[in-house]
Amino acid sequence: MLLHILEQYGYFGLFGLLFLGIVGLPLPDETLLTFVGVLIQKGHMAYVPAFLAAFLGSSVGITLSYLIGRLLGRSAVERLGRFLHLTEERLEKVERYMERYGRFALFFGYFVPGLRHVTALTAGFGQMNYRIFAPFAYGGALVWVLTFLLLGQAVGHQWRHIEEMLYPFRYWIGTLVVLSLGTPFLWRFFSHRRKAAQESGEDSQEQE
Repeated sequence: MLLHILEQYGYFGLFGLLFLGIVGLPLPDETLLTFVGVLIQKGHMAYVPAFLAAFLGSSVGITLSYLIGRLLGRSAVERLGRFLHLTEERLEKVERYMERYGRFALFFGYFVPGLRHVTALTAGFGQMNYRIFAPFAYGGALVWVLTFLLLGQAVGHQWRHIEEMLYPFRYWIGTLVVLSLGTPFLWRFFSHRRKAAQESGEDSQEQE
């Protein structure tokens, strides 16, 4: 089906599929991006327009999810949950995740299947400022798209065999990717917070 859409609509089809996948339709986004990388490697698609279509589709999709959450609120999102494959338990879990990691969850959530559109919804009904949302959401889209397009180019015609072999471990792989990419950012974030707390404590002692 995905191959047929790509053959029929090309880059517009790629944009549409990623847009719908990010919003919440159960589409294999990582598989799609990896396959597009294979098509690029074989010369059936050009790199720049494929990258732009994928990045814009992901960015528009994540923005729509954010706007749905921001404009409609949590109660409306809960009612729409069955259309977005979103249970109340899952929503609460992502809310806790967002409370703990905040904006970094937007960036690294792309690499965890099923988390992308939920983090954007949560950021929306949590009234996260768009100026904070945008760089992390779109930066995450950029890195996510590049990662799987390059992976597709690297594995070439072996991609189906590799996909079948790795599919059962996709959540573990996603978690490892997030940890690998996120550790330096989190280390800097918590280092700055600890330093700020120490400076605040020193200022309080001086005032005493």
